[in-house]
Amino acid sequence: MESTQDYMRAVGERARRASKTLASAPVARRNAALRAIAEAIAGSRDSLLAANLEDVERGSESGLDAALMDRLTLTEPGIDALLASLEQVATLPDPVGAIDDVRTMDSGIRVGTMRVPLGVIGMIYESRPNVTIEAASLCLKSGNAAILRGGSESISSNRALGRCIALGLEQVGLPQAAIQVVDRVDRAAVGELITMPEYVDIVIPRGGKGLIERIAKEARVPVLKHLDGICHVFIHADADPQKALAIAVNAKTQRYGTCNTMETLLIDAAASALLPPMAEAMANLGVELRGCTKARNVAPAITLAATEEDWQTEYLAPILSIRVVEGLEGAMAHIDQYGSGHTDSIVTDNHSIAMRFLREVDSSSVMINASTRFADGFEYGLGAEIGISTDKLHARGPVGLLGLTSCKYVVFGDGQTRQ
Repeated sequence: MESTQDYMRAVGERARRASKTLASAPVARRNAALRAIAEAIAGSRDSLLAANLEDVERGSESGLDAALMDRLTLTEPGIDALLASLEQVATLPDPVGAIDDVRTMDSGIRVGTMRVPLGVIGMIYESRPNVTIEAASLCLKSGNAAILRGGSESISSNRALGRCIALGLEQVGLPQAAIQVVDRVDRAAVGELITMPEYVDIVIPRGGKGLIERIAKEARVPVLKHLDGICHVFIHADADPQKALAIAVNAKTQRYGTCNTMETLLIDAAASALLPPMAEAMANLGVELRGCTKARNVAPAITLAATEEDWQTEYLAPILSIRVVEGLEGAMAHIDQYGSGHTDSIVTDNHSIAMRFLREVDSSSVMINASTRFADGFEYGLGAEIGISTDKLHARGPVGLLGLTSCKYVVFGDGQTRQ
């Protein structure tokens, strides 16, 4: 059996060759490949669900926590969502080759920028088999080859999805190596993937903080990442009570194991009367509530004291920290100190306060009167997302097609020479 190093280098070599073909493939063929993959998935529902069941059973036996099990499970509606995502990506405008900002200089030359693929994208992720298709679709549409390395807990699902991807590519005459699912589950495969700059142009990790910290530390290629999703909802004094209740409950309870789930609820001291029904509603849904002294005094449903560690924790579980703050300044100070730069929302009917929050909160997504759960590529109309970046270079927030391209300058001349 070949070593993991030899295996990964062979994967990288194939990806680099395939990236050249994919970058020059017309958009009609790339779109046809997306639809062919969707057809393959639709025709493989039973085998996909059976493969996923193998993963779920292994995960249960090995004691995976509830958040990971939630991410691991693939359902019939989940397959429908994958098919919808593939179709939406197929209908999006093609970013590759688009020329923008053309302007004529004094010399007579015209200068613009052209969108180009990044090349080969290495994707490292845990649990979520849906990421295999989301990453594949966005890389394919944006003209990038992809090396997809899912977690060992989802290997059966990813192998099955990889077969659908390969079939779709083959049907339209694109190289199967354009999208490769790594068939090795040992940690050494990750180590090789992130240290092959001759084959890989950028690495995008999605998973736990430990995984992402390791990749950021050890990688020899650029990394697009976010470490934590410590998201806040701030209920301002001028919030509509019904909106505030609905948004807060949805942001926390619609799904627990996602990076855009609210982890800390901030309540303006002047709006503290809105806290008891919120706390009661969440407690009734099984959420463990941890609050500051003021919050516990206001809302009897908050039975546990919040600690300094709570403000810094991404629970990914039915646990919520709650703090009473003094107005907008108090909320922004808390977010500035404890936030992770992911997603933060304000609930208020005061336009000037809302706009200050938008301008001054330094996160990749900032919202007014909306649940943090909307911080998602599909919900933003990107078709899907390959990840969410809290970095400030190249791409920020949900990363869709544009985030998977770069620009090169293009110059149009008519015989000009520089004087």
